Amino acid sequence: MISRYMSSPIPDVRVEILLFDQECVVETDSNGYFEKDFIFNEPLAVSGWHKVRYKVLDKIVEEQEELEVEGEVYIHRNGEARYGVISDVDDTILISHATKVLSKLRLILTKNSKTRLPFTGVAAFYNALHQGADRSIQNPVFYVSSSEWNLYDFLEDFCEVRNIPKGPFLLQDLKTSLWKLITSGGGNHYHKLEKIKHLMSTFDDLPFILIGDSGQRDSLLYAEITRQFPERVKAIYIRDVSKSKKDEKVNAIARELLEHNVEMLLVTDTEEAARHAYDNGLISREEMLYVVEETRGQSQRPASLVGQLVESEDNNEKGG
Repeated sequence: MISRYMSSPIPDVRVEILLFDQECVVETDSNGYFEKDFIFNEPLAVSGWHKVRYKVLDKIVEEQEELEVEGEVYIHRNGEARYGVISDVDDTILISHATKVLSKLRLILTKNSKTRLPFTGVAAFYNALHQGADRSIQNPVFYVSSSEWNLYDFLEDFCEVRNIPKGPFLLQDLKTSLWKLITSGGGNHYHKLEKIKHLMSTFDDLPFILIGDSGQRDSLLYAEITRQFPERVKAIYIRDVSKSKKDEKVNAIARELLEHNVEMLLVTDTEEAARHAYDNGLISREEMLYVVEETRGQSQRPASLVGQLVESEDNNEKGG
């Protein structure tokens, strides 16, 4: 984890991109990023994930081998989803203690993508939303977080290990110091507002479900999105991870949003969100019941995956 924040960006490097039959060359900026818009004359056959290849054209180190990798991009066709999902990460899907500096730092420095835990029922609920009520099409899931790009590979691995649906991550700019590690995920979080507005504008055929937590400013940001994009928000779920004083503010915002016919629910667990989603035709009854089962089953787990492994070994020894 420390090495992620001690990395150095590599500017002014040419990268060749090959997407379908289109090829182009871009150059990395001062942060090592590159970006390219592709325009196609014909629509793609189907929405979803598509292969893309990247090749570094310039020499970065002595005796450099060829640097070429395959990645994926998500492309959406209008009319091929009922809604999209926009979710926060820290203390929404991933237990992070984002508002408690020492607890957060302990988790960052002592756990990895396989030993960090999601909240109970998250995988089942997000897969239910991804599948929708009739499973005929898949709804896209986007993750908008105050975490930095330094953590991208960690977050990608975490979702894969925990069977949380794959989706594009929109994160904060790369940070390159140990101090930035300590303050990871901080700031005023309004960059998330801009990224969500970008998603709303880019996927202008989709309404969205917004999911966050009460520990930071998600309820305020989502309320602003609802005001700016009326009739585009189907529901808002806020996980209750804070003290009652913040709960009062969230509930006050929720009452205001009823004027826009949007329900913002402050939920204590994933089961509560799933039941509401089923009642509003967003997921199937079968998937809702599976979320309930997973939420209740996982509520009995130890505090960490390491604890689960130790418990499993103990049970095996007793059985032997």
